[in-house]
Amino acid sequence: MRIGFNFSAEPRSAQGKGASRRLRRTGKVPAILYGGHNEAESLAVEHQKLLLVIEDERFYSSIVQLQIGDRAQPAIVKDVQMHPAKNQVVHLDLQRVVENEPIRLHLPIHFKGEAACPGVKTQGGVVSHMMADVEITCLPKDLPEFLELDLSEMNINETKFLADIPLPPGVTIPHLAHRNAPVVSIHSPRVAEPEPTAEAAAAAPAEGAAPAAGAAPAAAEAAKGEAKKEGGKK
Repeated sequence: MRIGFNFSAEPRSAQGKGASRRLRRTGKVPAILYGGHNEAESLAVEHQKLLLVIEDERFYSSIVQLQIGDRAQPAIVKDVQMHPAKNQVVHLDLQRVVENEPIRLHLPIHFKGEAACPGVKTQGGVVSHMMADVEITCLPKDLPEFLELDLSEMNINETKFLADIPLPPGVTIPHLAHRNAPVVSIHSPRVAEPEPTAEAAAAAPAEGAAPAAGAAPAAAEAAKGEAKKEGGKK
């Protein structure tokens, strides 16, 4: 199986929020390791080493080798919880990997030939990505680092779906039979509505606007004239 990262981990016995806070103050991160037909284990891993890898997409799509004392345990990352205001990992969830049992995790999708495809290069289209990763299942030995989708032949107004992603041997997309979701499309760029010019805005008064200057005095003068006519008839 492909091992992407190696970590040292140590068992921890103290539980609860207070124990976790004390552990973090020593530069460690509380972690939980579960699965593989064994009881869950509470572990502690080095925070600084985690910070170096959490931005690497391979960390989430590779098998991690945990060295727990004199025991090596392969695992996959299921969840990384970050502090809401600090660049700090507050908890790590890991799942044991068993060599002959399928694993299920998300793999990144790499898009090839995007800038050179006819839809962009000659037809003026814009690429829209609807998905950046996809959940797959496979045996540990068949786990790829990523999936690749070739866009080099795409034209404008075309879409590629999950079923269009080539899958390596032994890899499947579990929910594909129920929903063949769109992954990427090329469409015409949206044309912004032109802003009204100053002349057009001035020529078209808003609905319900007050009469233009001079309109009220003119109406008043007309009313006075009518009143004089009526007075002369008496």
